[in-house]
Amino acid sequence: MDYTGDPAGAHAYLDAASAAPLHPVAREALLASLADGWADPSRLYAAGRRAQQLRDASTAVVAELLGVRADELTFWPSGTAAAQAAVLGGLGGRKRAGRTLVHSAIEHSAVLHAARTTEAVEVGVDRVGRLDLDAWAAAVRGDGVALASLIGASHEVGTIQPVAAAAQLCAEAGVPLFVDAAQVVGRAEMPTGWSLLSASAHKWGGPPGVGVLVVRKGVRWLSPYPQDDLHRPGNPGALGLPQVVAAAASLRAVVGEAAAEAVRLGALVDRIRERVAATVPDVEIVGDPVRRLPHLVTFSCLYVDGEALLHALDRHGFAVSSGSSCTSSTLRPSHVLEAMGVLSHGNVRVSLHRETTEADVERFLAVLPELVAGIRKEAGL
Repeated sequence: MDYTGDPAGAHAYLDAASAAPLHPVAREALLASLADGWADPSRLYAAGRRAQQLRDASTAVVAELLGVRADELTFWPSGTAAAQAAVLGGLGGRKRAGRTLVHSAIEHSAVLHAARTTEAVEVGVDRVGRLDLDAWAAAVRGDGVALASLIGASHEVGTIQPVAAAAQLCAEAGVPLFVDAAQVVGRAEMPTGWSLLSASAHKWGGPPGVGVLVVRKGVRWLSPYPQDDLHRPGNPGALGLPQVVAAAASLRAVVGEAAAEAVRLGALVDRIRERVAATVPDVEIVGDPVRRLPHLVTFSCLYVDGEALLHALDRHGFAVSSGSSCTSSTLRPSHVLEAMGVLSHGNVRVSLHRETTEADVERFLAVLPELVAGIRKEAGL
């Protein structure tokens, strides 16, 4: 096979960790809500009251599915906005305690960007990407710690973090814990023990433009934005209500499908892990082999240019992602892979979704070894 050749067969989207395809229920709800969800829900006239009903019903649905109170949950323009509001607002509400943020070394870049605005202590992970709990315990007990942040599951390698244990250590130290649950909601069991949580609708099959922020009652939060009520979490801008309605409807559908999909996609991911290790020389499968998201697998290929491999896969009809330096805007290796101390060259992240078929996976596994071999041969290796 010529690895620079034309795509073989149908296109297969295998990058659900970036954005899952829109769930059919989300599409239906979005179209249906356009007629009633355009008005300002804060107004008292009929159209405003109808919009308020849609907003309140959507809030109640998402809150129920996340196991929280409706008045603890607000919608934001994106998962990034919600995560940064959690961090900045959580720090602002705890100014008297200090200004230090404790976070894992594998947080999403949105959290790391927020961390640069204050004092920060970074806690490492082991080679499978699991938090060092001993180092975490020491860090959260430090002087001036205002907030801790731990991603629920790695967006790059799929390792599920020990949130409950980390939360217990935070509780003993009197430090609130923020959890970025963007990859967990609708995919795996919800973490427990946290004080603040964020999620992103387009990760579970809802529309883009909807983030979720939960701030538990009793947790001090101060808005990082100028607005009327600085102590009550809320996006200061207008709400994209039709998208919110679609997000809520799709989350209900996704949660209902989650158990069956975890089994189906987990079996396909197991197949990828086994076959890639067996058919591609000099490859490292990264991430926890057991405590991981059911739909995601990441591997790195030695002596392979990551960008060249992604382009070759794209030409053959496969949309995948990477954490290698060749695909980073900063021209640096992925901070997640770097923190784990694993191979980052030729890195490929495959993340499956409800529309992924066994045939898609089989075709990917058939094409990949020859593409890797072709790139290595062209490089003279």
